[in-house]
Amino acid sequence: MRSSGVLMHITSLPGSYGVGTMGRQAYAFVDFLKEAGQSYWQILPLSPTGYGDSPYQSCSAYAGNHYLIDLNALVEEGLLTRQELDAITWCRKDTKTDYGLLYNSRLKVLRLAYGRFAGSAEFDAFCETNRGWLEDYGLYMALKDRNNGKPWYQWEDDYKYRDVDVMDDSLVELKEEIRFYSFTQYLFYRQWNALKAYANENGIKIIGDVPIYVPRDSVEVWCHPELFQLDEIELDPIDVAGCPPDGFSKDGQLWGNPLYRWDVMEKTGFRWWLDRLGAAGKLYDVIRLDHFRGFEAYWSVPFGDKTAKNGKWVKGPGMKFVRALQQGLPQVDFIAEDLGFLTQEVLDLRDESGYPGMKVLEFAFDSKEPSDYLPHTYLPNTVCYTGTHDNMTMQQWFDTASPEAVEYAVAYMNLNKREGYVWGTIRTAFASVSQLCVIQMQDLLDLGAEARMNFPGTLTDANWTWRMEDGAITPKLTKKLRKLTELYARLGSQKKPDPKTEVRTENEDEV
Repeated sequence: MRSSGVLMHITSLPGSYGVGTMGRQAYAFVDFLKEAGQSYWQILPLSPTGYGDSPYQSCSAYAGNHYLIDLNALVEEGLLTRQELDAITWCRKDTKTDYGLLYNSRLKVLRLAYGRFAGSAEFDAFCETNRGWLEDYGLYMALKDRNNGKPWYQWEDDYKYRDVDVMDDSLVELKEEIRFYSFTQYLFYRQWNALKAYANENGIKIIGDVPIYVPRDSVEVWCHPELFQLDEIELDPIDVAGCPPDGFSKDGQLWGNPLYRWDVMEKTGFRWWLDRLGAAGKLYDVIRLDHFRGFEAYWSVPFGDKTAKNGKWVKGPGMKFVRALQQGLPQVDFIAEDLGFLTQEVLDLRDESGYPGMKVLEFAFDSKEPSDYLPHTYLPNTVCYTGTHDNMTMQQWFDTASPEAVEYAVAYMNLNKREGYVWGTIRTAFASVSQLCVIQMQDLLDLGAEARMNFPGTLTDANWTWRMEDGAITPKLTKKLRKLTELYARLGSQKKPDPKTEVRTENEDEV
C-alpha cells in the first residue's frame, strides 16, 4: 500500500523547557500528520544522548532519553511546581536546544519529582518487568555519578571488571540512586507508550532508528565485554568502527565505537541482537537498521588512529544474521539504511533480506553519471527521501550545489519558481514508485542551512539542536501536504474525504 510520512525527531518539537518532549506538542504533531493524510512518523533514536549530544552515541541501548519527559505532566501530577520550572534557564533561543543547560538542570528537577514520588504498584511492576536491563543501567548511572562522570573503563578495577562481590554490595549501597534512575525510565516509558498508543489509534505508525554500534562508555560494553573486540587485560578496543574516505571526507569518519565479535555472537544465535531489536520492536512499529552495509562488511580502524584512513573492510555476519532476525523476530518490520559505499555484496544482502532500502533524491543529481537515486531506477520495495537527518535540507542543497547539478535537477523534476524547487522535489518523491516516501519536516517548511540536523564527522553545537518554531505548522501547510498525498495515492490506511462534505477555500494553494 502506497503511503508517506514525515521525519521529525521529538527534540525538534517546539515547547517549553528547552527541548521537544512527549507532551502536548507531540500529540499536536500526531494530529497534524493525521490531518495531512500521513501514515508514518519517523524519529531518531529515543536513547539518552551521548558524546557530541548524539542520539547515536548512547550509554544504553534500552534506556529512554530523560530529556524527552514532559515536565508539564509532572506538574499536573503534583511532583513539580510551575515556579520551580520557571526559575530555571532552559535555553537561550527557542529554536535551538542547549544540551549544556539541559545536562545541568534536567536531572535536578527529576530528582525533585522523585523526592515527592510515593511509589506505586505500577512502578514496582515496571521495575520487575524490565529488570533484565534496568538494574544494570541504574547501577551504571549511579557509579558514573560517584566517579564524577568518568567512563567505566577509568573506574577502579573492582568496578571496571565487575567483581561479583563488589557489584552485589553496590546494588545494596546504591539502592536509592538505582531506584531514582529506574524512576526516570518509568516516567519515560509511561509517557512514550501513551504517545505511541495515541499515534497508532490515529493511524500513524512510528519508524524508529536503531544504531548499529554502541559506544565504548555504555552499559552494554561494561556488562558484556566478551561480545566486543576488546583486549582481555585492559579492556581497551582492538579495532574501532568508522567509514572509509570518500567524496565527503578525505580522512573518512572515525566513529570510535568498539566492534562486535560476530563469531561469539553467532554461537549464541545472535541473542544479544535479538533482545535489543525485540525491545526496539516494542518501542516502534518499524525499525530502520542503521548502517546496514556494516552487516555485510564493516570498516575496521586500528584503535588509537587519529583518522579512519588506515582502516580495512572485514566481513560481517551477512545472511546468517538476517535469518536470525527473520526467525527470531518475525513480527518486526525493518528498513535497511543502505547508504554509503555499496558493493554488489551489500546490494545482494539487502535484496535477499527483502528489507526495503533507501533512496535519497538529494544524491541523484550531483553527477551526470547514471545514479541509482534517480526515481526512474526505483523499485517499489524502497523508501524515498528528499534527504535524511545527516544531509543538507533541500533548500540548502539548491543554495550550494553546482550550477550543473541544479540545472540537471530542474530539468529532471520539471521544477519551476512558482511551485518552488523544494516543493517540486517533494512532489517528485511522492510521485515515485517507492511504496513509502518520507519528507524531513525542515523541507516541508522550506528551511535552509540553519535547520540542518547533523553534519556527520563534526562536533559542533549545530548538530542535533534544531527546533521548529511554534506555530510553523499551519492549516495551509496541512492542506497542501494532504492534497499532494491524495494526488499520488499515498493516503495509506487514511480515508479519503467525502467529496460531498469536503470544504474547499477559494484561495486554496495549488500543489
